[in-house]
Amino acid sequence: MQQHSNLWEPRYARRAERMSGSEIRELLKLLDQPDIISFAGGIPDPALFPEAEARSTGAEIMADPKRARAALQYAVSEGDPGLRSWITAHMTGLGVPCDIDNILVTSGSQQALDFLGRMLLTPGDTALVRWPTYLGALQAFNAYEPRYDRLDPEGANIDAADYAAAAGDFAPGASVKFAYAVPDFANPTGATMTFGAREKTLDLATKLDIAVIEDAAYTALRYEGEAIPSILAIDVARAGGINASRVIYCGTFSKTLSPGLRVGWICASKALISRLVLVKQASDLNSPPLNQMIIHRLAETVFDAKVEEARGEYRRRRDLMLAALERYMPTGVTWTEPEGGLFIWVSFPEKVDTKLLLERSVADAKVAFVPGRAFHADGSGGNTARFSFSLANATQIDRGIKALAKLIS
Repeated sequence: MQQHSNLWEPRYARRAERMSGSEIRELLKLLDQPDIISFAGGIPDPALFPEAEARSTGAEIMADPKRARAALQYAVSEGDPGLRSWITAHMTGLGVPCDIDNILVTSGSQQALDFLGRMLLTPGDTALVRWPTYLGALQAFNAYEPRYDRLDPEGANIDAADYAAAAGDFAPGASVKFAYAVPDFANPTGATMTFGAREKTLDLATKLDIAVIEDAAYTALRYEGEAIPSILAIDVARAGGINASRVIYCGTFSKTLSPGLRVGWICASKALISRLVLVKQASDLNSPPLNQMIIHRLAETVFDAKVEEARGEYRRRRDLMLAALERYMPTGVTWTEPEGGLFIWVSFPEKVDTKLLLERSVADAKVAFVPGRAFHADGSGGNTARFSFSLANATQIDRGIKALAKLIS
């Protein structure tokens, strides 16, 4: 049979070379194997989805001829006005007074990251990210050919001039364009930025005159401790209003109501939203109206209750995994203790390569996790791993951590 595998290689755009597959998405295929205990995907437990409410809401919409036609028709690119009004009230409750013109509905917050990379990055520009950071953000930004520099607001004093000089040295005319962070219960580490670190990030952004992209995917899933104001809320208070803020807030319903309906949002200044609407129009015209209608009803009726239920269940699983790590892991292995979210970040001794460990773990222990190197823009972190507790039950957590510890020992 004639092979054509290289037919397209010379025809791809240069940016295609920076596109890579997601290790996480590949590992999700293991979920179909009943003998595998998976700590890999940060996937919400479907048992917590408002399934009955979504089914009845969808049926109700489709039973009304006027609403059904609207649900099946093209819609405005900004998003469903009713849903945007709910998000406006939600953001106001989080300390960000705004109106619906500050809101753009996206197909999940992943689309928001792609849009922001497309609009803000010129090839060679610098994006400041945490080390490690969310793999999906790196994938979204990579297509626009940026350089990455390390954002460490909890570390030593940040020198804006050093960042700017490094960006200019990398490519003529290039500059730092934004800082990206997941401030609450970060993917992958589970860590939360302190109030001081959020302020330092804003101080740096002000000195560099850049945007701050705040990925708030896990903010609602706090299990203990006091909530910290969002970076956007801090900047709105500083600047005197959202339309003077440099922060771009990316929210989502994927971790609270449904990832499958693919509904997220961007909250930012009106000037930025108006430009992002043009990106939305060029991308997919509008997010599916039916999905937005369903999410709107769910948000109005069950959001608080479902969030509270999710917090209780995920808190219990987090505690079980932390206890199992303490019980079984040998000396030299350390881990984070998140106050919320879905992840625990595990660091093994330097000699351990977690990519090789994963191969052995799947083959011998039937346990999957995500090696940490994928979350580092510079390819470091080979001795680290992300463990998710969102889908495993008590027995699986105990057996899985025990089996992994045995391999390490």
